[in-house]
Amino acid sequence: MRLKKDEIPGVLLSAFIAVPAWLVGSLYPIIGGPILGILLGMILAFVKRPAYLEKGLTFTSKRVLQFAIILLGFDMNLYQVIEVGGKTLLLMIFTITAAFLSALLLGRALKIERNVNILIGVGTAICGGSAIAAAAPVIKAEDEDIAHSISTIFLFNVLAAFLFPALGHLMQMTNYHFGLWAGTAINDTSSVVAAGYSYSTQSGDLAVIVKLTRTLMIIPVTLILTLFSMREDLPGHASEYRLSRIFPWFILGFAAASVAATLLPVPSVLSVLLPRTGKFMIVMAMVAIGLNTNLPKLLKNGARPILLGLGCWFVLSVTSLAIQYWLL
Repeated sequence: MRLKKDEIPGVLLSAFIAVPAWLVGSLYPIIGGPILGILLGMILAFVKRPAYLEKGLTFTSKRVLQFAIILLGFDMNLYQVIEVGGKTLLLMIFTITAAFLSALLLGRALKIERNVNILIGVGTAICGGSAIAAAAPVIKAEDEDIAHSISTIFLFNVLAAFLFPALGHLMQMTNYHFGLWAGTAINDTSSVVAAGYSYSTQSGDLAVIVKLTRTLMIIPVTLILTLFSMREDLPGHASEYRLSRIFPWFILGFAAASVAATLLPVPSVLSVLLPRTGKFMIVMAMVAIGLNTNLPKLLKNGARPILLGLGCWFVLSVTSLAIQYWLL
């Protein structure tokens, strides 16, 4: 990640604003640093800023975001993922497929913009903000598209953290089945942790591992989006396709980091520091995205993405319960 001299001021501004968002988000993980970062950025966007900050803000919202995804790979333990993934692969296939299909159909019915539709679908199906962050550069999403999607996913993350345990007790779910449900149907890791461990320690442990297994689906989904984006960019010119131009190399970095964290003797200090640095860099990127977002326009068009998010989340939750009941 090469940083030019004229990009430094904007990067430093993003980091400065990200610090309070990160600290408060650490105290209140249900809200989380990324959503606080994007909110602070959108509020401060009303303040006129000098033009020399723009290049650094763009760099932060694009390049810093990609590098952050790589660092998140150091938080993965592939042995745990393989162990749980083998048992729940069928469940994940059905739930992820259901989420994407519902996003496609509801997005068309609600006439949602293409990129917002994709990002909400990816965020719901896989892992909330991290998946949105990974997919956004691939489909060339605008900052406002990301802001729409992150805000929508955040709303249902908070609802899920409070609603799922109550529903689990109401349906008299076992610790095992609630852990599977929370891990497959709640988007963000912080909300998975909150819901899972408020139900029971066993449910929380299982839910987190299932959630991490879902996170690995970032890799194939992003590669598929790359192929679709390439075809749309060059319609009718198959001979001119060059995957190397738009291939999301940071996703390979994420995979390599996951393998390194699992197989190599990474010092314990680094295994904690690197993912935390990545999470802070995501907050920085969200700040930059917020600073480049038109809040009045976002609020004006905000109802339809919320309806899309609600529909996708409902379908995902019901599908997870149905597959557990009938097939598992």
